[in-house]
Order: sequence, then C-alpha cells, then structure tokens
Amino acid sequence: MKNIILFFLLLSNISFAQKIYSTDYSSQSDIKVFVVDYESQADLKVFKVDYKSQAKGNEGLWYFVDYSSQSDKIIYFVDYSSQSDLKIYFVKYKSQAGWRNNSKKALLY
Repeated sequence: MKNIILFFLLLSNISFAQKIYSTDYSSQSDIKVFVVDYESQADLKVFKVDYKSQAKGNEGLWYFVDYSSQSDKIIYFVDYSSQSDLKIYFVKYKSQAGWRNNSKKALLY
C-alpha cells in the first residue's frame, strides 16, 4: 500500500506545473510571466504542446487549458520585465525547450 501511494505522489510531481491557464487578472495568478524577445534573456524556453499528455515534467513543455480548475499553475502575462517572476521565450521546436536559469525552477513546482 505504501508503494502505491509513493508511486502516485511521484507521478504527480513528474507531470506537475505544465498544464497552464492564462488569466486576465494579476491577482488571480500564481506566477507573473513576461515574454522576452530573445532566447538569451529567458529563464525558461517554452514549447506549446498540442496535447495534455505531452506536457511532462518541469522542462518547458506547456499545455494551455481552457479553465483554471484544469491547470497546475495560473499565469498572468505582464507588460514589463520588471513586473515578472519568470521570463520566458517561446521556441519553435520541442527539443529547444528547457531551463536557462535553474534558480527559477521552483516557481513551477
């Protein structure tokens, strides 16, 4: 029984924080995000996946959900870099996704 519980706890951590909901209000968000113009400015390089099952781990593979109740994290896109908790850059290919600044990784756990 302990092993089953441990398995599900580990499984939930593996897929945690990759189902994202974008809110219109800063006060409803868990994280404030700014999209940078250049990859070198980003804390995280993000690839938007097409299916929820593809959003695994905390490696920048994000699936945007339609409702906040379906999400692991609620984000708000800010207008200025100085307002953000996390700076992201959207990449074209899945293989490019990943963390550039590991100190910010805890934001998505």
